[in-house]
Amino acid sequence: MAELHSETSQVIIKFDQGGNQPVLYDAKTLLQRIPPGEKDLKKAVAIPASEIAVGDRVLVTIASETPAARRILVMPATDIAKSKEADRLDWAARGVSGVVAEKNGNQVTLRMRSMMGETKATVTIPKTATIKRYAPDSVRFADARGSKLEEVSVGDQLRARGDKSPDGATVNASEVVFGTFQTKAGKITAVNPDTGEVTLAELNTNATIVAKATHDSQLKAMPDFAAMMGGGGPPPGMAPGGMPAGGPPPGGMPGGPPRGGPPDMSQMMERMPAVKLQDLKPGQTVVVSSTKGAVDGHITIITMLANAEMLIRMASMQGGAQGAGRPAGMPAGGMQGGMMGGMSMGGLDLPGMMP
Repeated sequence: MAELHSETSQVIIKFDQGGNQPVLYDAKTLLQRIPPGEKDLKKAVAIPASEIAVGDRVLVTIASETPAARRILVMPATDIAKSKEADRLDWAARGVSGVVAEKNGNQVTLRMRSMMGETKATVTIPKTATIKRYAPDSVRFADARGSKLEEVSVGDQLRARGDKSPDGATVNASEVVFGTFQTKAGKITAVNPDTGEVTLAELNTNATIVAKATHDSQLKAMPDFAAMMGGGGPPPGMAPGGMPAGGPPPGGMPGGPPRGGPPDMSQMMERMPAVKLQDLKPGQTVVVSSTKGAVDGHITIITMLANAEMLIRMASMQGGAQGAGRPAGMPAGGMQGGMMGGMSMGGLDLPGMMP
């Protein structure tokens, strides 16, 4: 990430892993702009230094014989945002996500749950498909590593996009991302905005969990249903659960696919407001998705959903009613991990991280 200081002919570079470094440029420095994802440097175009903005991603080539950079390659933050939004919409329109229930050759059956019950989809994964797996302790979709079909296991969460049938029941995948995730629910006991950490007392066990938020973590909040009911019910035009009165609008929920069945929790989550870490308070009940990290009791947040009491009650009721369909060894109302549409709590999916 870059920050321009033209008065000193410097670009301040903030590294992805943390820390800053000033980089000098002069009249001999080649300043170029390139679209996000483009690998052909011949398509880079020259730009003046004034076009470098805060938040742009840069690739700097340092010349050992001079203090100034030889080349600064810029990917504008606005172009990156547009590219990400287009990619997100494409995943929603042509994609499917859920928990791997069966695997037979190059076909994977996904189990997908929502407030309206369970559905299934069959994903065919040809040899030409790109397959990636989430990295341990990472919440970044971009950090997913190259993998292969043999590493996909029952119980993993998987998202695929490609040629999708109108009813969403089958997908011939061109891209697949999967991972092993965990879900934790508990009451907040402490919030430390300086370190980005939220301390929880886990439900049922009362074990202490330290959940670390990063720049890529998603923090959301469900409506305060107790306050709504105390004040006479949900806001005008809104039904319980954040759904517009009369059901979803024509074509599906905003940000979700226009067809392919009822809206799932991943679509509903997009409607829920984002919150900041400092907005969280001790005593709130939260649900957290994370990858399985190396240190017990410490997790990195993919998604944290606050005001989650009603969600947990609904998950417990669904889990008890659908006990016959639970994975082996999972108790009624139990919880397992989640990616995008795959944080599952006794049969209720909650999205983890969107691409």
